[in-house]
Amino acid sequence: MKSAHTVHVQTEVRGDVPAAAVKLAIAKIHSLLRVAPEPVLFARVTLAMAADPAVERPATVQASLDLNGRPIHVRAAAASAREAAELMSGRLRTRLERAARNFAATRGRMPVPLPHEWRHESIPTSRPPYFPRPPEERTIIQRSSYARARQTPDEAAAELELLGYDFYLFADEATGQDSVIYRADGGYRMAQARPGVGWLRPAGPIALSEHPALRLTPAAAVAHLEAFGQPFVFFVDSHTGRGGLVYHRYDGHYGLVAPAGARLRWST
Repeated sequence: MKSAHTVHVQTEVRGDVPAAAVKLAIAKIHSLLRVAPEPVLFARVTLAMAADPAVERPATVQASLDLNGRPIHVRAAAASAREAAELMSGRLRTRLERAARNFAATRGRMPVPLPHEWRHESIPTSRPPYFPRPPEERTIIQRSSYARARQTPDEAAAELELLGYDFYLFADEATGQDSVIYRADGGYRMAQARPGVGWLRPAGPIALSEHPALRLTPAAAVAHLEAFGQPFVFFVDSHTGRGGLVYHRYDGHYGLVAPAGARLRWST
């Protein structure tokens, strides 16, 4: 097992970030590695400072860990880099403590509802509104889903919690369909291209949307996103037949999430 002293924290700095804030973020991560329930194979911290004075929380700190093959990701935004580093540290501690409590549960079951778990008394993630970038300046930024193999909905829900995301794209183990799971009504909701086909209801509070995913191009999905004001749009790419998801990034650009190994075509 790698100890907190042998893991090198990779650092990336974007913009005018004070050196003291960089050192603080690295020190915070090193101190938290000691409480990791499994070996930490990789650690990275990214600090950024927006140059635009109109951005309400210009400083962001993002930490990414490989916890023995399981990615953990936290992000914090604040008025100063130091404040963002402190917020990041608190959220990373919460993720690692949750991983320790749910070590056995995260492989196929929902997180254990212990006292003070997220369903009851955890502090909601403070997410700044996305930057109101003019439409003509927006670009599409694509990334692949973290899911590299088929998962059960319960496993996907556990990954969503550990990663701190609002939604999570994965391939359902029972049906093989590209699916998305997201938080809704105190539990989780799942959408699929063809809901109900081969569906095996899990033990946890996961509801299945009855509506089939729209067949759209990524460009049309973005138009749908803008027209209806939704936090994200899950769709089936009309060219490839694969599921995808578009959303507003914090920097005002569009995010496009594709299944692992897939490349959706950004076209009209």
